[in-house]
Amino acid sequence: MSTLITNIGELTTNVADPALTPPTGVEDLDPCGTLHDAAVLVEDGRIAWVGPAAEAPAAAEVVDAAGRAVVPGFVDSHSHLVFGGDRAAEFEARMAGQKYAAGGIRSTVAATRAATDDELRARLRGFVAELRAQGTTTVEIKSGYGLDVATEERLVRLAAEVTPEVTFLGAHVVPAEYADRPDAYVDLVTGPMLDACAPYARWIDAFCETGAFSVAQSRRVLEAGIARGLLPRLHAGQLGPGDGVRMAVELGAASVDHGTFLSDEDVAALAGSSTVLTLLPGVEFSTRQPYPDARRLIDAGVTVALACDTNPGSSFTSSMPFCIAVAVRDMRMTVAEAVWAATAGGALALRRDDVGRIAPGMRADLVLLDAPTRVHLAYRPGVPLVARVWKDGAPVV
Repeated sequence: MSTLITNIGELTTNVADPALTPPTGVEDLDPCGTLHDAAVLVEDGRIAWVGPAAEAPAAAEVVDAAGRAVVPGFVDSHSHLVFGGDRAAEFEARMAGQKYAAGGIRSTVAATRAATDDELRARLRGFVAELRAQGTTTVEIKSGYGLDVATEERLVRLAAEVTPEVTFLGAHVVPAEYADRPDAYVDLVTGPMLDACAPYARWIDAFCETGAFSVAQSRRVLEAGIARGLLPRLHAGQLGPGDGVRMAVELGAASVDHGTFLSDEDVAALAGSSTVLTLLPGVEFSTRQPYPDARRLIDAGVTVALACDTNPGSSFTSSMPFCIAVAVRDMRMTVAEAVWAATAGGALALRRDDVGRIAPGMRADLVLLDAPTRVHLAYRPGVPLVARVWKDGAPVV
């Protein structure tokens, strides 16, 4: 079946090269590849044609966008959606002045271990529905709240039921039972735990921070995952400066996530690599840490993505529009840069070439906004502007 979405007032294609889309209406070297008075033809779950509405081909179904804006489905390249319990009390304490620390993860570990598969699955599917309703059509999901072989295996197995972008994060923090033996826990992560989780995962990750894992320990974890065929990514630079960012770049990581505290050497290493820096503004919002200076990064040539980091401790939001608004308001990004980072940037962070853009051959992941331009995503923060969502060409209900 074919569907034509027409009368689109502003279409964000993320195709900057005019040679890749019909030239009529494409703004000069606009990174968002903006088309006005546009249409998109969808066939068999893929984009079949993009161009001026006046030249649109016929289709079995026609959707009138009524002059509103369409953007690619958001690509959330960093989330922790499989867990038990919540940490509302911890959030309240932070708002009263308590400093955020990595150790709070252990309370979620206890609740997650106690939850059944059915309980975790139901909650996970609820979060995915929440994401979809807010325009996110591709999501990466990490483990990391089990920290023993059996529970970590459960988490990646459940995550694989809803996304191909599954990350094994056994190296999230050292669990209480290994508190005095952190290297022995790394042995477990890189041995039996990796053996159990690798069949369900695409990615390997570690939390390279004070209170979690050292650079040397994180390197061991990533290298073990790479040896098993997993692709590396890394949490680094969230709580303070360190050498984790440059280590990740050296190993060819697809992304380094957080990047709140970066040295000039870190920025130069990222700018000279294919590693994406994924910024997580919900974390700074929820922890009252300083926001990363995205302007510094973009101007230096670093490729930047935006993601929600949905998790119960430091960023319990699943709203990419909210993260876009915060990035524009507090991280010195333009609206175009923030929307690109939340779509095409996230795709690069996942090394995906089939999502994050609207062009022939791409997956038909589309978001119709109840607004005339993408600017309203930042201009009207907190307002539910997502009118309709298509995932692989099918409407999301």
